[in-house]
Amino acid sequence: MARHLAEIFEDKALADKIKRRLPYFYQLAELESSRAGKIGMEVGSLRERVIVALLVYKFGDKNIKTEIPITQPEVDVELYGQPISIKTITGKGFTGVKLIWTVDAQKAKQFRESYYPHCDILLVQINWNAQGGFYYIPLETQERLFKKIGKNKYIKLPKPGTNPRGVEISNNALSYLVEEKEVKNIEIIWKRSRIDYNPYKRWVDYWKEK
Repeated sequence: MARHLAEIFEDKALADKIKRRLPYFYQLAELESSRAGKIGMEVGSLRERVIVALLVYKFGDKNIKTEIPITQPEVDVELYGQPISIKTITGKGFTGVKLIWTVDAQKAKQFRESYYPHCDILLVQINWNAQGGFYYIPLETQERLFKKIGKNKYIKLPKPGTNPRGVEISNNALSYLVEEKEVKNIEIIWKRSRIDYNPYKRWVDYWKEK
């Protein structure tokens, strides 16, 4: 499995395209999910689709499965039958990467007790007007760190009385993971483009069709 996702990062032409195009695509996703200047929660789904589309572009749609049962909360897509989790964070650090979305404290604790890494991660670090990256974190790397530091240091539970909406990989754990030698990274300068965006044009064009 590792060799397939690694191909994205070892393909220089594709890596260069990701550096150039991913900020533009994610800016479009923000525009498409914004109202009155505020970005809605649906931006996460749009960002995920951008990465799934990259996998389809690279490996072909017959090798990609997107219809994933809700019983697999971390899995967003399968490549050659192997599960992949797509995660996105914003900012220069590695805080806020969710393992599961829940506001129930008991469910969060139960999740921590039963959790064990089970799929490769593709992580996009958005850092507008600065450097971020696109990371491939193999399952084996996650497993090794999880066994080394234990679930209590690997997983961050929501603080009682707050509404953070989920259980996270701890900042320390993720910061350590991205520095591991097996992890692949494409460094990206997140520059915004001038985009003349009309959220209704596509739909107006559809209405014009016979």
